[in-house]
Amino acid sequence: MRPVAVVGYESAFDFSAPGRNEVEILMPVLGEVFGRLGITLDDIGFTCSGSSDYMAGQAFAFVTALDAVGPWPPIVESHVEMDGAWALYEAWVKLQLGEVDTALVYAFGKSSLGDQKRIPALQLDPYCVQPLWPDPAALAALQARAWMERTGAGEKDLAGVASRFTGRSIDDLLAEPYTVSPLRAHDQGPTGDAAAVVVLAAGDRAGELCERPAWITGIDHRIEPHALGLRDLTVSESTRLAATHAGVADGPVDVAELHAPFSHQELILRDALGLDGNVTVGGVLTENPMMVAGLQRIGAAAQAILDGRAQRAVAHATSGACLQQNLVAVLSTEASP
Repeated sequence: MRPVAVVGYESAFDFSAPGRNEVEILMPVLGEVFGRLGITLDDIGFTCSGSSDYMAGQAFAFVTALDAVGPWPPIVESHVEMDGAWALYEAWVKLQLGEVDTALVYAFGKSSLGDQKRIPALQLDPYCVQPLWPDPAALAALQARAWMERTGAGEKDLAGVASRFTGRSIDDLLAEPYTVSPLRAHDQGPTGDAAAVVVLAAGDRAGELCERPAWITGIDHRIEPHALGLRDLTVSESTRLAATHAGVADGPVDVAELHAPFSHQELILRDALGLDGNVTVGGVLTENPMMVAGLQRIGAAAQAILDGRAQRAVAHATSGACLQQNLVAVLSTEASP
């Protein structure tokens, strides 16, 4: 495999940015990364973006966002209707082909434009589930209850996860009212308006752009059945498989960035990834922007290596209801042999 590394990352988040469109949110982030690396668009061999037209409410909304990049003269570009983590996977594959040495990956989403209780329901089974319009919290509550019954865990375990992000005591969190039992407001990461940018480089080019590249030593993604009743919601088999193929267990993990939109899902993911209590875990309970949070997790894991805070890190991204689709990436200071 060709060695590929993250050499630059930046993101921006706001709970609501009504005065700015996607291009205006993305441009400062893009400029920050390019300025730090000392590059321009002419130094990028391939560009790939992740977003959802449903978020903007118009067809081919991602084409408009290309204005932030500068698509003229024509560039080699692609797009995935997914979280930006999957755009990064496509860019990684493109770099493996050896046709280019650098890639720009970006993701954007304005959750404030629509009802985030209804829009995600469009991903569900269109015959039996979508007509019921269940919101993400309702489905996650079913998953949380099933997980608690199987494992014997309680609401205190969920509050323990939320306490780490909010800084509030477990007792204070348990005193809050339910949103959908057994979940409370702090058990769900808030959506918002955001953009994230990652620059990838292969081989010697990575060392030219960055003193301490975050090498992607393994990356894999898996999907589980669309119908919720066909899978065990209390475990994440797709995450376990992706972790196995990405090589998570091949060495110690210093930092793990988990895309767990709900507190109990972090505990499910920890088990699937085989993480012990010594791993520093980051997540999305303070901000979970649609289409961006997964790429942010890869960027945050890479940043821990770029900053010298970690030698080896794991990043996770998810999409769909109840951890349906999962991507796992392993990043390290050392490139794969």
